[in-house]
Amino acid sequence: MSPTGALADAAQAFLDAHPAVEAIDISLADLHGIGRGKMIRRHELAGLFQGGRGMPASLFAQDIEGNDVAGALATQDDGGGDSLCWPVAGTLGVQPNGRGLVLLQMFGSDGAPVPHDPRGAMMAQIARAQGMGFQPMGALELEFYLLDAAGGPARAPMGGRRMSSTNCMSVDELDEMSPFFDAVYAAAASFDLPLETLISEYAQGQFELTLRYRDLARAADDIMLAKQILRSTARRFGMRACFMPKPFAGRSGSGMHLHLSLTDPVEGGNLFADRDGAISPLMLHAIGGVRAAMADTMLVLGPTLNSWRRLGGAIYSPASNTWGRDDRNVALRIPGGRPAARHFEHRVAGVDANPYLVAAVVLGTALDGIAAKADPGPEASTEGAPALPLSWADAIETFAASAPLCRILGPELHGALTAIKRAESARLADHVTEIEWQLYSGL
Repeated sequence: MSPTGALADAAQAFLDAHPAVEAIDISLADLHGIGRGKMIRRHELAGLFQGGRGMPASLFAQDIEGNDVAGALATQDDGGGDSLCWPVAGTLGVQPNGRGLVLLQMFGSDGAPVPHDPRGAMMAQIARAQGMGFQPMGALELEFYLLDAAGGPARAPMGGRRMSSTNCMSVDELDEMSPFFDAVYAAAASFDLPLETLISEYAQGQFELTLRYRDLARAADDIMLAKQILRSTARRFGMRACFMPKPFAGRSGSGMHLHLSLTDPVEGGNLFADRDGAISPLMLHAIGGVRAAMADTMLVLGPTLNSWRRLGGAIYSPASNTWGRDDRNVALRIPGGRPAARHFEHRVAGVDANPYLVAAVVLGTALDGIAAKADPGPEASTEGAPALPLSWADAIETFAASAPLCRILGPELHGALTAIKRAESARLADHVTEIEWQLYSGL
């Protein structure tokens, strides 16, 4: 039986429902959140669900371009052999390209999750929460740009107008883009992917999709599926879906806000709901834990050099170790709304962040706060909270030295990500940019 809970009957039901599908992409999220895997033929799908499929754990030791990083490989001891990847239940569907797609998680020969797999790290924290009597629930928002092939604002499929002005929350702009988004929603339905509200965001060609609130594991899987559907659909409309957090100077960045709460696994009630008209002490302790480790988590929340262009920007930048009620200037926001549906929104992560790692570190540090009955500190203030790293390089070293993050992610994954990001930082530090030539070549 699959250790993910995926049933072989699901594969046969999919094949029966989609007789025209001849191939299926099987996708494993690496440490960057990039899907890596294989394209299998129709007749191979049943075998995947019945016995898994071998792939090397060295996929978790690669940089963004797919090159091995020696320091990350040194955290593995499997001799370079294959481990078994199993399909994730509920993630099998048909893409806009007509091929199937299913997400994977990697396990060792003993049936235990491979320690480098980011989805496994998230599942370990979910199991920890369940052991404490909590069921984590959540949703992630997805901000992104739609660009043309040359990297400029895309042209609307209806009418051909270029998206050349901000037009924040314009319903006419959504109408012009409706053929594209109709195709996105249609593909999402095949995966039971709950894409919901769509808005035109705070820059030309920038949009935001919200997803339905549900159990945290499915919420993170939803982001992996949504990104793949958006990329595939964009290609078929002559566009490119861009998930850089800050693709353009002077324009708003793209985030991936995580909404999180804990429910009673037996009764189903929201444990973050207001108590006697006041904020739940349980949620306040969770926020206190997240704040206490915020500096340590910044590499996961802002994993690339480009992430820090967004975090350092002046336009709706979430880079502060603060919390507050219905305040979009803070990092941890408690939205208004029904007291029974209360939760907090973690606003720091960029859209380039790995959703599994974001879920793992936010949930893990929240659980630490609950266990310690941590004080969240005063609202809208950095008082009592550790200062955040000032740069990507600082974030890498803060993460590397973090005992809480090593415990939450596991030493193997923690060590591999540290090695990969140090190598990436060294490579970029050695690169001479065009602006340097412009400023300094005449000296």
